[in-house]
Amino acid sequence: MPLYEHVMIARQDLSNTQAEGLVEHFGTVLTDQGGKVVDTEYWGVKTMAYKINKNRKGHYAYMRTDAPSEAVQEMERLMRLHDDVMRVLTIKVDAHEEGPSVQMQKRDERDRGDRGERRERR
Repeated sequence: MPLYEHVMIARQDLSNTQAEGLVEHFGTVLTDQGGKVVDTEYWGVKTMAYKINKNRKGHYAYMRTDAPSEAVQEMERLMRLHDDVMRVLTIKVDAHEEGPSVQMQKRDERDRGDRGERRERR
């Protein structure tokens, strides 16, 4: 089956559990259609570059899936109809990368505090 990566932006006024519940809900829609959710990540609330539906921030979620195209089309259709979902991006990939996504790797680096020495300005 083809491999896909999905990024979803949900409204900012949802709670974290509600946003993660949306990811689980759409994951079950995909599995009911014969697909498989390989991995999911909740990226948290992030500021967007521009307003979408009068929202400046949104809950970002990421999914890696292995599903037939019909299942992905149905999941995308339901995402676009859902009132809490503002944007959806789906990309077909050749292979899933191992480990966390780049977005989660950035967060891990920030949490560790492994920054280089600051240079003095002259």
